Amino acid sequence: MFGSLNRTKLIKNDLKGIAKLMYQDVSEDTWDQENLTKRNLDFTIESIRYIDAYTERLSTTQMGSELLKFHFDNFVKRIGAYIGEVIRRHINQDYKWYEYDSVHHFSSTLDGVHRGIKSETVLYSKKRDRVIVPLTVVAQFLEGNSTHTDFLEYVEEIIKRNS
Repeated sequence: MFGSLNRTKLIKNDLKGIAKLMYQDVSEDTWDQENLTKRNLDFTIESIRYIDAYTERLSTTQMGSELLKFHFDNFVKRIGAYIGEVIRRHINQDYKWYEYDSVHHFSSTLDGVHRGIKSETVLYSKKRDRVIVPLTVVAQFLEGNSTHTDFLEYVEEIIKRNS
């Protein structure tokens, strides 16, 4: 009866602004300048193809590997925020961005789910008591431990599962 009084408050951590950095704060690389644009990264499902191509370049080039090595958490946040925003906008439910720890203390949905980075943020639906962890998926993918062939497959699966 009084169990809900012991729950901690959910702490929002909106990553919409971080998602926009995928096209607002682009490197000097020609490919990045031509492909990571606001026009291409318009938060559609199809735009995930550009994210897949970008992460492929990060993973397979020497420069990309060096960048990942030294800025892993930043890449996970930016790419994960973008992917999460695409998912959030297409499932059209009550999912919002919350800090991992606050959701973990608020609900049991994260029991057994390990965070991808230290400052993890998740998409959580209070109404449905469901969580989506795009940052963790990105971290696993960039580490070579993903169960998905690419991010497009992941996004389509999550949207289908939550629509």
